[in-house]
Amino acid sequence: MSSLGSVNEMKLRGSSVAGNYSAFRLFREGLRGHSGWQPAWQDAEPKDSYQVIIIGGGGHGLATAYYLARNHGIRRVAVLEKGWIGGGNTGRNTTAIRSNYFYPESVALYDFALRLYEGLSRELNYNVMFSQRGIVVVAHSEAEMEMAARVVNAMQINNTDAELLTREQVLEKVPLLNQGKDARFEIYGGIWQGRAGTARHDAVAWGYARAASALGVDIVQNCEVTGFLVENGRCVGVETSRGTIRAEVTGMAVAGHSGVLASMAGFRLPIRSFALQAMVSEPVKPCLDTVLLYMGTGTYLSQSDKGELGIGGGLDRVLSYGQRGNPPMQEQVISGLLEMVPAFGQLKLLRQWAGIVDVVPDSSPIIGPSPLPGLFMNGGWGTGGFQASPAGGWLFAHLLATGEHHEISRPFDLERFRTGRLIDEAAGSAIPH
Repeated sequence: MSSLGSVNEMKLRGSSVAGNYSAFRLFREGLRGHSGWQPAWQDAEPKDSYQVIIIGGGGHGLATAYYLARNHGIRRVAVLEKGWIGGGNTGRNTTAIRSNYFYPESVALYDFALRLYEGLSRELNYNVMFSQRGIVVVAHSEAEMEMAARVVNAMQINNTDAELLTREQVLEKVPLLNQGKDARFEIYGGIWQGRAGTARHDAVAWGYARAASALGVDIVQNCEVTGFLVENGRCVGVETSRGTIRAEVTGMAVAGHSGVLASMAGFRLPIRSFALQAMVSEPVKPCLDTVLLYMGTGTYLSQSDKGELGIGGGLDRVLSYGQRGNPPMQEQVISGLLEMVPAFGQLKLLRQWAGIVDVVPDSSPIIGPSPLPGLFMNGGWGTGGFQASPAGGWLFAHLLATGEHHEISRPFDLERFRTGRLIDEAAGSAIPH
C-alpha cells in the first residue's frame, strides 16, 4: 500500500487551476476584493483516447482518478459525468461516516475509509468539513442489546473503536430523546463509535476534483455514456453524447445506475436500485452534537454547522429512479423522527429528496472486474457509498492500475456470488441495505 502523502507538493497545471489554499492567501484575496481566485478544476474537453476512463463524477469516481494519478502515476485519465460532478448520489446523501460493521472484511474496508477521511482535508488542501462527532445507535429491547453487544465485540476484535452504552449513557449523550412512558421505542442502550461523524458531501467531490485536475486528470462534465466499444470481446472505450472515446481500461462508478450501465455492456448484475429518502429541516440552535440512529425506526439524523437537521430513513421498496421518493416513505421517516425526539415536531422542513442506491443481496459492495474484459466495476454500496468514498477510490484505482485486487477489496469481487462466500452485513450488523 502506498503511503499517505500530501498533494501540496504537486505541480498545478497551468494558471487556470487554483493553487494552494491558505490563511495568508485568504487574507490577500480579501484585500483585493477576492478577484484573484481561479477555478478549482479544469472543465476539460474530451480527448479521443485515454489510458483509463472512469464513468461517474461522484465521490468514488473522482477519488479513483486522484489516486490513479497520485499513487500510480497514471494521469491520462478522464472522468466522464453525465451532469455535473457531485450532482448524483454524492450530493444527495446525509453525510454520515462510520465503520460500525460486523464482518472483518467490512470493518477493514470502512475503517480504511475512515482513516483516509481523518487526513483528507490536509491531503487535498481542501476543507471537506470532516467532523468526528461520533454516532449513537440506539437499541430498544433486550434482543437488540444482545445484537448491539455482538457488533461491539466484533468491532473491537477487528481493531476499530466501539463501546456498548447503557440507557443512562445514551441519554447523557442525547438528552433530547423521548423518555416518556408513552414512548413507542423504549431506550435500553446502544452502540457508540467516537471516531465516526460527518463530512460535507459536495466538498469531498470538489476536493478530489481539484486535486485530480491538478495532477493532469481530465474532468469532463455533461458527457453521458450511451454505449460501450467492444472489439474482439473486450471493452476498448465508450460511446458518449460528446463522441467516441477510447481507453485501455474502463471503470464504472455510477452508484444507483450500475445496473443500467451493466445492461449497456451486455451483462446483468445482482443489483437492484431503490430511492433512499432524505430531508433537511430549518436551522435551529445547536441541540444535537452527534449522529443518531434508531434501530426501531431506521431513522437517522445529525445537525449541520448551520443548524439544519439532516434526516434520513430506510429504502423505498418501490423500484424507481425517481429522485423524490414516495409520500409513504416520507411519512415513515418523519414519524420515526418524532418518535425519537418529539420536541422536533414544530420544525419546518426546508426540502426533501431521494438518492438512488444500488443494493446487493448480501448488502456489501462489488469491486472487481466485470464479465466484459477491460471493464471494471465499483458499485453496490447501498446506503454506505459516501462514507466509503476515499477507500473505494483508493482500492478501485489499485485495481484499474494493476489489474489485481488490493487485499482489502479482494473479498468484494463479483466472484463471491458464484462461490457463496457472501458478506451478509444485513444479517451481521442489521443495516437496512
